[in-house]
Amino acid sequence: RIGSCGALKENVHLRDIIIAQGACTDSHFAHQYELPGTYSAISSYELLEKAVAEAKKKDASYHVGNIISSDIFYHADSSCAAKWASMGCLGVEMEAYALFATAAYLNKKALTILTVSDSLVSNEITSSEEREKTFTSMMEIALEIA
Repeated sequence: RIGSCGALKENVHLRDIIIAQGACTDSHFAHQYELPGTYSAISSYELLEKAVAEAKKKDASYHVGNIISSDIFYHADSSCAAKWASMGCLGVEMEAYALFATAAYLNKKALTILTVSDSLVSNEITSSEEREKTFTSMMEIALEIA
């Protein structure tokens, strides 16, 4: 998956790339698997390693780590983003957890590569035109490893 996300950390800036190693969630998506605990959704290490190598080749500004996949676009709890950031989450988006869990269930490989479109720390945002014209690095990385 490629897409946009919001930054949760001060050192993650607009247009930086986040390569998701894992995804937390505030949803109950994994409940369908009837597991006797909490499922940790992670990416394919093989794809992750290839994406990092491509990001380095492109000299892209990137981060590797955990993200939060949230069902809620505008959270009523204004401290929610800071709580996830305090646990090390780099960014917030909506699909990676379900992608990683589904891939694991089907014994497939999955990876999420994101470009930061806005910051929940600095409140900076990119325009739709900027997103259209400047988010190509994540696409190029994904195409190289596909």
